[in-house]
Amino acid sequence: MPVYKPNIRAVIAFVHDLAAAIIAWWLAYSFRFNFEIPPLYLGSLKEILPWAVTLHAVAFLWFGLYRGLWHYASLPDLRRILFAILASAAAVPLALFMLEIHTGVPRTVLLLGPILLLFIMGGSRLAYRLWKEHRLYGQKKPERNLVLVLGAGDAAVGLVKELARSVQWQVVGLLDDDPAKTGLMLHGFKVLGRINELPVIAKETGVAHAIIAMTSSASDRRKAYRSQLDRRRPDRLLRDRRRALQMCAAAGIKALTVPSYDDLISGKITVSQIRTVEPEDLLGRDPVVLDNEGLHDLLTGKTVLVTGAGGSIGSELCRQIAKFGPGRLVLFELNEFALYNIEQEFQVKFPDMPMSFTIGDVKDQARLAQVFSQYRPAVVFHAAAYKHVPLMEHENAWQAVMNNVFGTYALAHAAITHGVERFVMISTDKAVNPTNVMGASKRLAEMVCQSLQQSISFQQADDLSCRMQRPGFVMVRFGNVLGSAGSVIPKFREQIEKGGPITVTHSEITRYFMSIPEAAQLVLQAGLMGGKNGAGEIFVLDMGEPVKIADLARDLIRLSGLSEDDIQIVYNGLRPGEKLYEELLADDESTLPTPHPKLRIAQARPIDREWLAELLAWLSEHPVLSDEEVKQDLARWVPEYSNRESMH
Repeated sequence: MPVYKPNIRAVIAFVHDLAAAIIAWWLAYSFRFNFEIPPLYLGSLKEILPWAVTLHAVAFLWFGLYRGLWHYASLPDLRRILFAILASAAAVPLALFMLEIHTGVPRTVLLLGPILLLFIMGGSRLAYRLWKEHRLYGQKKPERNLVLVLGAGDAAVGLVKELARSVQWQVVGLLDDDPAKTGLMLHGFKVLGRINELPVIAKETGVAHAIIAMTSSASDRRKAYRSQLDRRRPDRLLRDRRRALQMCAAAGIKALTVPSYDDLISGKITVSQIRTVEPEDLLGRDPVVLDNEGLHDLLTGKTVLVTGAGGSIGSELCRQIAKFGPGRLVLFELNEFALYNIEQEFQVKFPDMPMSFTIGDVKDQARLAQVFSQYRPAVVFHAAAYKHVPLMEHENAWQAVMNNVFGTYALAHAAITHGVERFVMISTDKAVNPTNVMGASKRLAEMVCQSLQQSISFQQADDLSCRMQRPGFVMVRFGNVLGSAGSVIPKFREQIEKGGPITVTHSEITRYFMSIPEAAQLVLQAGLMGGKNGAGEIFVLDMGEPVKIADLARDLIRLSGLSEDDIQIVYNGLRPGEKLYEELLADDESTLPTPHPKLRIAQARPIDREWLAELLAWLSEHPVLSDEEVKQDLARWVPEYSNRESMH
C-alpha cells in the first residue's frame, strides 16, 4: 500500500471522508425504510458500520485520494474516488460473508450506499473548489481586463479554462469563422460571432484586448510532416493569424497570442505567459520535427564544442544541445561579455550539466590546440563568424577573410588532429553568388571544409597519419533569423519607439527569414544527417517564401498598435555590398532531397586537392591587405563572386 507523508490537510480530508461514509450508510438505510428504520435493521447498521468504514478507509488510502488539493479537484480526482468506492462496495458484502456476519443488510442499501457516498465526496470537493475560486478571484473581477478570444478550437478551449481563474483577464466571449459554432458555449463562454465582426463586437463590449488562439496541435504537424506537402503552399493558419491581426488593428485593440496548444494543455506554459504577437508568429513556419533518437546517439554523453557560443545562433545551439544531455558542453567565445551572459543563463537553467566557458579566438591555433587537447570534443558546431555585410565591406575586408576563412581552417585542422567525429559549419545564403566580402568569405569557408573532407593536405601533412580518423564535414546554409543581433527587427522597433520613420533600403528588397530556434534545430538535424560518407555535404534549409522587408516593417507597425499614418516608411537605397534579393543556390548548383522535408543537399562544384594549399599560402603571405586588394583577390578564389557595391 502506498505510504504518504501525513499533513494536516490530508488528515482533515481523510476524517471528512470517513464521516461521509457513515452518513452515506445511514442515509441508505433511511431512504430504504422512509426514515423509519426498524430496530432490527438499526442494530444491523450498528454492527456492520465499523467493518464497512474500515474497508472504505483502506480503499481511500490505496487509491491515493489525498495526494492532491481540493482547490484543484478535477476529473482525475473524481475517477479515483469512483474506483475507491466501487472497490469498497464490492469488498463490504464479501467481508460480511467471510466474517459470517449474518445480520440482514437489504440489497437496496448495498447499491444505494456507494451512490450516496460518491455524491457526498465528489460534491463536497466541487463545492470547496467553487468556494475557493470565488474567494480568490470573484472579488477581483472589476479589476480584470476584458478580452475576446479569437478562435474556438482546441487551443481556445484550454485557454478559456485557464482564463476563468485568472486575476488579470475576464473573457467576454469568443469569435470564430465557423458559422456552426456561433451561439455555442465553451466552458461557459459564448461564441459571439465571426472574426470579421471584431470591430463591432469590441465596440459593443468595451473590450481593449484580443487573444489570437489559433495554433496547430502536434497531431496536425505530424500529418503535415508525413505527407510532405508542397512547402510553398500558402499557409491557412498564417492567413488566419494575419487577418486576425489586421482586424485587431482596425478595431484599435491590442492583439495578444498564446503558447502552442500542446504546451498549454501539458501545463508547460500557462496563461501567465500570454504575450504580444511577435514577427515570428507571422512567418507561418511549422515547428521542426527532429529525429530525437538519432540526435541522442550523436550528442548524449559526448563532449560537444560550440564556437561563437555567445552569439544568437551559437547560444541557441547550446540551448538545443543541452536538451540531449551531452557529457560536457564547451562554449567557445571571443567576446567576454557575451560569454558571461550565456554563463549566467546556463548555470541557472542547466546546473547539473558539465560545462566549460572558454575565451578564445578561432584564428588562435595554439589556444585551439589547448582546448581540444583538454576536452577532446566529439562534435563541433562552428558558429563563430563576422556576418555584418556593410561593416565587412569597408575597412574590415581582410579581417572578414581571416576570421571567416582562416578561422574555419584553424578550427577544422584542430578537429582533424584531435579525432573529432562531426564538424558542422554554419554558413549563409549570402555565400551564394556573393556580391560582398562577407558572403565571399563564407563561400571560401565552405570550400575549405569541402577540400578538407576530400584530403588532409595541410601544411603540416607530414605530422599527420593518413589513417587518422577524419571528421564528417557538414555545411548548413540559411538566411536571416528574426531576433538575432544583426536583424532588422530591433532597429525597426527602436525607430517605431522614436515615432519613426522606419528606414528600408528598397521597396522591393526581400530576404528569407526563420526563427532562431528553428534555425538551430535544423542545424542539429543536418549535423546528424550529414558527414557520414565523406561527402562534405552543403545542406540548404527550406526558408519558405522570401519576405519583403517593407511588409515586415508594416507588420511591426501594426503589432505596435499603430498605422502607416502614424509611422512613415522611408526608402534610403541599398547599402554597400547589399543584394536586392538573396539566393540559396548558385547558378551551377542543384539540390537533392533528404528524408527531412526542410533539408536539401546542394550539389556544389568539387574542390581539388591543391587548391587548399594555394589558399593557405595566399593567407600567410600577406599580414594585411587593403579592401580593394581583398576584393580583387576574392574574384580569383571565388569565381562566382561579383565585386559590385550593389545589385539591382
